[in-house]
Amino acid sequence: MEIGLRDSVAGDIDWLVELRADVLRSDLERLGRFDEVRVRDRMRAAFQPRWTRIIVCGGDDAGSITVRPEGAVRWIEHFYLTPSRQGVGVGSRVLRAVLAEPFEGRTRLNVLQGSPARYLYERHGFVVDSEDDVDVFMTWNGAGGSDG
Repeated sequence: MEIGLRDSVAGDIDWLVELRADVLRSDLERLGRFDEVRVRDRMRAAFQPRWTRIIVCGGDDAGSITVRPEGAVRWIEHFYLTPSRQGVGVGSRVLRAVLAEPFEGRTRLNVLQGSPARYLYERHGFVVDSEDDVDVFMTWNGAGGSDG
């Protein structure tokens, strides 16, 4: 399957808002934090087209990833895949491509407690920095990890 990344545009926001709500629903419900309005408002408030790319699989928009520089840290945020593209290697391919992009500094992210996405990040060399009842903050140690 052909997988690519395209630059996002302002018009992607409505689709991204719904993608985020769909992907995060079960984890946020499990944590007692799902709110139909808030889950969408947070994406609208955080959306920065210049840092966000759309994951394209076989010609169809299938997800998103934001790679936002903040000083000596690049943050991976809003990494979502449609449910039909989860667990088939798309996330690993996208993550490997992003981590291979030149950057002088650390790469960080956070994932919800109990999310299966944490295993993806661990397989690719991310280690836990800190965690609370909701979030797990991780930093990439530069290790290649498996193809998972």
